[in-house]
Amino acid sequence: MTVPVLVRRLPGNDDLPLPAYATDGAAGMDVIAAEHVTLAPGARHAVTTGLAMAIPPGFEIQVRPRSGLALKHGISVPNTPGTIDSDYRGELKVILINLGDAPFEVRRGDRIAQLVLAPVVQAAWLEVEHLDETARGAGGFGSTGPSSGGGVVAPGN
Repeated sequence: MTVPVLVRRLPGNDDLPLPAYATDGAAGMDVIAAEHVTLAPGARHAVTTGLAMAIPPGFEIQVRPRSGLALKHGISVPNTPGTIDSDYRGELKVILINLGDAPFEVRRGDRIAQLVLAPVVQAAWLEVEHLDETARGAGGFGSTGPSSGGGVVAPGN
């Protein structure tokens, strides 16, 4: 299924390609940097893309890190997934963070993140006096047991 998304190249960016899927089975589209910037270790920067878009109502675009940049250089999206709301019309900027130990060069034309078009379901709050009981109850972080090999499993679990 494809969903049309209106996109506008901002002035001075006609040379940059639109976000595109690298393969037929890709969920995310690669998005390109419209500027050159050096990210020092620990630094963050909202990298311009030279694009603005009109996402259809009922959808969002999620901004996700590129796995190769994350693995090889420690470059990520700190608010992953970032959300572009359907009513936003400004320039798409991708917040990148350098979690690596060396400066990282982002060059104009580099693939910097992935964009995933996703449906949105909005909540309608219904305030109540009591909530139903569950086996977990109010147990918080880590309350459902160990996440990997080191834990002991009780009989019957």
